[in-house]
This record gives sequence, structure tokens and C-alpha cells, in this order.
Amino acid sequence: MMIDDKPYRQVGEPVPGKIVCVADHASNYVPEDIPLGIPDRLLDTHIAVDIGVNGMAERLARRHAIPAHIATVSRLVVDLHRTEDDPAAIPMTSDGHTIPGNIGADREMRLNRFHRPYHEALAKWLDAARPELIVALHTFTPDLESKEEERPWEVGLLYNRDDSAARHAIRLFGEEGLTVGDNQPYSGKQLNATMDRHAEAHGRRYLTIEIRQDLVQTEADQSRWAALVADIANRTALALKGG
Repeated sequence: MMIDDKPYRQVGEPVPGKIVCVADHASNYVPEDIPLGIPDRLLDTHIAVDIGVNGMAERLARRHAIPAHIATVSRLVVDLHRTEDDPAAIPMTSDGHTIPGNIGADREMRLNRFHRPYHEALAKWLDAARPELIVALHTFTPDLESKEEERPWEVGLLYNRDDSAARHAIRLFGEEGLTVGDNQPYSGKQLNATMDRHAEAHGRRYLTIEIRQDLVQTEADQSRWAALVADIANRTALALKGG
């Protein structure tokens, strides 16, 4: 749920020069005045929210000293991980499901109410934090409804031009015995909007981490993965300092 009508919340206080977390798809909240016209059951699926991300981001902030900027509105209302001019920022379909309430939606209203405040606040937060590393946290479904596609990876690292941090994390996750995807299950060269804007454009190092959703459905699993992500992020930051 949105607090004070803000499309984000910030947990923990950044320490300048340390690690922070960004979670664009952490919520399935849909304001009452924005009817999407879909069955309620779909709000608990991957088309509305990155399952497990909210719990992991909370734990990173509260238990592992990695403060988090967390979205509080569903990606079906506005996808904060898209550029403003991307038609999919207000998706009319998702994984084979039509979103009737988004057909002919007031695009400027949604951008002004949700997308712009989220990114303006994130920009100020990062400017103040001057982070050594940003962890952009996402999860992905193991099974798409709209097409058959094998998704064997347990975790993926996405990047666009700057793969400096991702290369370390790919190696480190692999050393944990995990099946790691390099720019999988999709490529950050096609979809990297938030990190393009807030990391690459400012020369900030980042890890965009995608975890398979069936691995983080319970609180215990989210705790384990938050601890692992924190460890990998800290080791990546250390490796980057060493050149």
C-alpha cells in the first residue's frame, strides 16, 4: 500500500559510499480509483509484482545494512522499470492477459502521479548516498503462460554497457553452486531502464539481480536469499575496489 500517496518508501539510512538496494517491482498495490478490470487473483502473480522482492529488500535494509528504495505500486498501474515513452510503461497486456483498464488510460496522469515522483525521489536519494554499488533487485517466473520457454537459471545478472560488477557476481553466484544466467532470462541491453538512468548515466556500479520466483516464495527463503545477495554484493564491492 502507498504511504502518504507516495509510489515508494525508503527503508534504512544510506551511508555515503556504501551499498544500496532499488526494488522497482516490489508491490502489487492498485489504488481504488484505478480499476484495471482484471481478476483479483492475477494481482498475486508475476504480471503484477516481482514475488519475493519486497521481503528480500526489507531484510537487506533491516538486517544487512543495505538501505532500500522500494516501489509501493503495481507494475500494472505503471511499470517503473520502463522509460516514460515506452508503451509498456502502462501495459495493455501482460503474459497473455489483457489489462482492460489500461486501454485508453490517462498516461500523463499516471506518469505524474507515480513514475515521475518515484524516479525523482530515487535520483535525490542516490545523489545523497553516493553509493559504491547499487543492487537492483528483481525476480522472474519460471513458467510463462503465453509461450513455452525454458528458464533453468536460478539467478541471473543483467547489464547494458557496464558489466564490471556483474562479471564478479556471476562468478561468485556460480561458486555457490547456482545455475547463473548471464543477461538471462532476458537481456539488460534491451531492458535496463532504471539502471541506465540512475547508474550507467552517472558512472555508478550496479548489480541487476533476477532470482527465480519459486526460490523465494516463503519468508525463510527470502531471508536466505537476502543474506546471500548481501554477501555477494559486499564481495563484489570489495573486488571492484581491488580493480
